Amino acid sequence: MLNILIVITIIVVALAFTAHYKNWVKTEKEDLEILSGIYFVKIPYANMDSIEMVERIPSMERINGFSVKEREKGVFKEDSLSKNKVYVYVDKLSQPKIRLVYQDSLKIFLNMPDSTETVSMFQFLSNKIHPPKE
Repeated sequence: MLNILIVITIIVVALAFTAHYKNWVKTEKEDLEILSGIYFVKIPYANMDSIEMVERIPSMERINGFSVKEREKGVFKEDSLSKNKVYVYVDKLSQPKIRLVYQDSLKIFLNMPDSTETVSMFQFLSNKIHPPKE
């Protein structure tokens, strides 16, 4: 019985590690979906207000989430007085991050392990928010 419990525990830990290992970003026709473990957000492009690249994330109060080496994932508050949630999906703290504001006040900080993927995502989202004029 103890062996079965150990095997089940190892499987659960491996699945949790795999789920949080990286950000799973999916660009659909009408919205952006971001999944990292138990953290999921779906944002219609029409609700996106602004986007910019930032070098670091500001100091915030963690509601829930985790930090491991260069990974920072979870839900945060900007400060103790604010009720606005900030979603953080950062795979590498040392690399630039996308700061996305949607629905006027909700924020996301996002990057991928590869900085070229992050830049590509930034350009894609920038074109969704501010389509090029023809």
